[in-house]
Amino acid sequence: MIAKNFKLLMAMSLVISLAACGSESTASNGTPDPQSTASGEFPTSGSGELHLYNWTDYIDPAELDRFTTETGIEIILDTFDSNETLLAKLQSGSTGYDVIVPSDYMVQQMIELNLLENIGVKDFPNAKNIKPEAINVVFDNGRNYTAPYMYGTTGIICNPLAEPRCKDLKSWKDFFTFGLDKTDAMKDQVEIVSSALRAVGVPAAELCTTDKSKYLAAQELLSGFKPDVIESDGSIERVIGGISNVRQNWNGDSHRMKLENPDLIYIYPSEGLNLWSDQFAVPVGAPNLDNAKIFINWMMDPKNIAMETNFTGYDNSITGSSDYFDPSLKDDPAVNVPAEYLSLLSPIPNCSQEARELYTQVFTSWTTEQ
Repeated sequence: MIAKNFKLLMAMSLVISLAACGSESTASNGTPDPQSTASGEFPTSGSGELHLYNWTDYIDPAELDRFTTETGIEIILDTFDSNETLLAKLQSGSTGYDVIVPSDYMVQQMIELNLLENIGVKDFPNAKNIKPEAINVVFDNGRNYTAPYMYGTTGIICNPLAEPRCKDLKSWKDFFTFGLDKTDAMKDQVEIVSSALRAVGVPAAELCTTDKSKYLAAQELLSGFKPDVIESDGSIERVIGGISNVRQNWNGDSHRMKLENPDLIYIYPSEGLNLWSDQFAVPVGAPNLDNAKIFINWMMDPKNIAMETNFTGYDNSITGSSDYFDPSLKDDPAVNVPAEYLSLLSPIPNCSQEARELYTQVFTSWTTEQ
């Protein structure tokens, strides 16, 4: 069982990040039972294909094969590297996907843009397994559009054997200004710009500011930051292989790296760090709607989602899943957040259109200068 303060993280994450407000039960398997949903009777069997659009290296291929064996539905997987890439894909008219995996703030934007189907997740057979604090969430109150997948944090991973200054790396400002060799950064404008804003003194509650002077300060800071790699994909292989020694990084990826190299350390920057959650959703016009419902329901079975946690290194919001977690999760401070760092966590910002445009301007200016 995961340690107590990991459970505290779960409660805190969904209270502060998702504006949390069912009952605990254990499903015997992932096969749906007939049940009425917003779109009629819940599908009890499927065939053909399901087109899944997910983050890179964020779902266990063996579990996808098991889903196909159990349901007869073949999964075709495409991948993306940021929420902005996902949004642009849908806005360009790509309607061939059945299930997508946006983050919390992006769900809100997609609902506002009428890009997601209301599939009535709250009435799915396995929706009873969603933890109570993960039901009444800001981005999808009552769970009509989305089902929870994984949640985690974005901090810094560092290899102290290859980079002696790891022990001095305490903050986002350090990360952006130390000029360390073999440094990676994410190709993610929300993560980069929000971290830069934190580094120039913007508090967590004001990360959606429209004060242009704050963004000018962040842009000036970033103008001197020249990482060797700006990419969200392939980070695990680069760090394990010694191509990168320092990286802005998600905690689950960090856990997977540390399984290969236990000397790696996950740093909680002193200015704070983003806490996020990813969701399963169905885009408007999905060609295989019943298959999408079957897949999402299957993933809300405790054992099935636990296998994904074991693969990805991130926790989830399904009751009973921790019974199946690998023991290594509870011993890793990248996953099992030390109590002294809990106050540093704050929700990834879902900003106004004006603030989003300022984020884009800073990020575009920075990447253009590289």
